[in-house]
Amino acid sequence: MTMHTEKGSSREGSLEAPTRHPLDWNSASFYDEDSLYGELERVYDICHSCRRCFSLCNAFPTLFDAIDESATMELDGVPRSTYWNVVDNCYLCDMCYMTKCPYVPPHEWNVDFPHLMLRAKAVKFKQGRVKARDKLLTSTDTLGSLAGLPVVSTAVNAAMGSAAVRSVVQSTIGVHKDAPVPSYHRDATKNLKTDTYQAALPSGPTKGRVALYATCYGKYNQPELVSDLLAVFEHNDIPVTIVHQEKCCGMPKLELGDLQSVAKSRDANIPPLAALIDAGWDIVAPVPSCVLMYKQELPLMFPDDPEVARVRASIFDPFEYLMHRHKAGSLKTDFKNELGSIAYHVACHLRVQNIGLKTRDVLKLIPNTRVEAIERCSGHDGTYAVKKEYYDVARKICKPVVNSIKKAEADYYSSDCPMAGDFIANGMRDGSEARHPMALLRHAYGL
Repeated sequence: MTMHTEKGSSREGSLEAPTRHPLDWNSASFYDEDSLYGELERVYDICHSCRRCFSLCNAFPTLFDAIDESATMELDGVPRSTYWNVVDNCYLCDMCYMTKCPYVPPHEWNVDFPHLMLRAKAVKFKQGRVKARDKLLTSTDTLGSLAGLPVVSTAVNAAMGSAAVRSVVQSTIGVHKDAPVPSYHRDATKNLKTDTYQAALPSGPTKGRVALYATCYGKYNQPELVSDLLAVFEHNDIPVTIVHQEKCCGMPKLELGDLQSVAKSRDANIPPLAALIDAGWDIVAPVPSCVLMYKQELPLMFPDDPEVARVRASIFDPFEYLMHRHKAGSLKTDFKNELGSIAYHVACHLRVQNIGLKTRDVLKLIPNTRVEAIERCSGHDGTYAVKKEYYDVARKICKPVVNSIKKAEADYYSSDCPMAGDFIANGMRDGSEARHPMALLRHAYGL
């Protein structure tokens, strides 16, 4: 077994806090295939010599099985074509970087596996080796605006509820017939009445006035994400307005490796968000991946952009925001309903934000309510689980979460990520549904 090291060091781990380097995505060398293969070989060999990440997702078993089944049982026995199978099985959850790898920067080996996979995806996209299906699935704005038209949404929702249609879709497009797919609705933010005139009450690091970035999912797929958040925030005397100019945050295109489209999303979203911040508003979004996009990925892509930095400093997860208010003594605790026990799945892109378990902490404020946190990947991860070639793998990844929920025998199971919640319900196979934490909080308030 070999280990590529630098400066002759074999030190494992680091006492320093992990750090992320900016993504050098505008340089020619970033897309140079020979340079990419050299870095893939270096990092894959380190991963092979460590293997701490074998249980996180299917990217690492794909790599390790290929090595173990090769003639040399080392990386040099694996054909380069197999490297791309590892890339395709990585959905950029960041959990290897956050929870397992002892060689992340500032360690001298400088292993950032997710961003190496992102680089490989970007090279693959630039070379035109991406399926039309994947381009379609990641065009969430286009899908939502078209499928959300009243007549179209009725037809689309009915069609996707048909087993016969789903079989055709699987064979022609490659979306697995049993994978949960969202229903579509008209834009939930249109004609929505919000309170922009009530006086704001600053509290802790919050200004006390929120501009809601509804996200594609909140606008077109689960409008209750918007209505539940509005009800809870307005009950807590937090004025809310809507970010009407919003476009997709760019996370789906990032996961595809389409970095130019991510840049276009930045150009569309950052100026109006920065203007709202300058006008005294905080930003809140109900989907963890979208918040993470503004907190981490865009700042790493545009490290010298002051507007991106301002948005990063002023965007919050909803429960992070509410817990800030509670610590400052301004969150209402006039709950009308107990919730009993909740099996709470902690979404990966929420964990990556490094804010702690704020959703759990807020729900625990409700009398006679017990929350059991499950910090495992649901396996859904953007569009990964709906693809016919990965659906069964995704279900396997989700199985420990499903088993934990069944063992808990809780009154509710829940996830901050609505897509993860639906995929967990798909794995439960008992007709039950996940309840979003904000819906549970709204119910506890009796709203």
